Amino acid sequence: MFGWIIALISGALMSVQGVFNTQVTKASGIWAASAFVQLSALCVCLAAWAAAERGSLLAVFQVQPKYMLLGGAIGAFITYTVIRSMDMLGPARSVMLIVISQLIVAYLIELLGLFGVEKQPLVMRKAVGMAVAIAGVVLFKWE
Repeated sequence: MFGWIIALISGALMSVQGVFNTQVTKASGIWAASAFVQLSALCVCLAAWAAAERGSLLAVFQVQPKYMLLGGAIGAFITYTVIRSMDMLGPARSVMLIVISQLIVAYLIELLGLFGVEKQPLVMRKAVGMAVAIAGVVLFKWE
């Protein structure tokens, strides 16, 4: 149950962050806003690490394979694409498409066993659920 609550909070925070970042972009520019977002995230993470963990910061470099360290670089492009999509489509449409994209890519990662994730079999119920979600986006967008 706790995992569900955390996931719901994450989705809500992503939506609010996207709106905030879009407004910051209007005052500064997209890459300046993205840099500020990443810098403020770094500050919060370092403070949380200092308060809660205190393990070695350099231990992250022990990860294998090394391409897993690209998560932060991907995060910069996530910030950019969320800002641009919210500016062009509005928060509701943007988030719906982002969530559908996340769902499809996450399921493909599971089906194909990519990036060290345990390979899962194709389950028709999940495929139908994804189709219903996509249909919901089409229905929501329909004017």
